[in-house]
Amino acid sequence: SRDFARLATQIADDKKAEDIVVLNLEGRVSFCDQFVICNGTNRRHVRAIAEAILETFKLEYDVAPISTEGFDGARWVLLDFGDIVVHVFDEPMRGFYDLEGLWSDAPRTELKPRGEAPRIASTAV
Repeated sequence: SRDFARLATQIADDKKAEDIVVLNLEGRVSFCDQFVICNGTNRRHVRAIAEAILETFKLEYDVAPISTEGFDGARWVLLDFGDIVVHVFDEPMRGFYDLEGLWSDAPRTELKPRGEAPRIASTAV
């Protein structure tokens, strides 16, 4: 699941997603191991990021999601791949739902701007 989470972050980064974070939820929830969270600058951008992740997973790895939600409004698109769940938000929705705050005790990897290495930080309270 870590490899697919890393792949999802790379695809999102290639599509210029903002504030990409991976939350490690192993042992904290039963429905997945990792959340990949990012946001786009507008609804079209949100949809493009999510579609790129879906397309790459399907065409290159023959992996289809268990379910998808939110493509119609494209304010919060959720891609459930079982072990990983990808959340692509528009900026206001991301702030409103604040998944990083909800899971503030989960170790996280934040993808830094292009050219910088990812930083892994445990934010246990």
